[in-house]
Amino acid sequence: MAYSSTISHTGGFSLKTPFAAIGAFFAAIGNAMIAASSNSARLQKVEMLNAKSDAELAEMGIKRDDIVHHVFRDLYYI
Repeated sequence: MAYSSTISHTGGFSLKTPFAAIGAFFAAIGNAMIAASSNSARLQKVEMLNAKSDAELAEMGIKRDDIVHHVFRDLYYI
């Protein structure tokens, strides 16, 4: 014979709820950043350059491996 018991904790404080709210907040910010980057002009430029042939890129003086660096060159230096 099996016995089951249900225990309800309605009066206690749970840390899960505040952390879930904080996590949802940062998830929303992350999703907004992803949506914004998807529509950015820089990403479109990367896609446009990526669609070119190696010969076309060579005429422009860009190697395929350097497309992202070329597009974002004013934002960072490596």
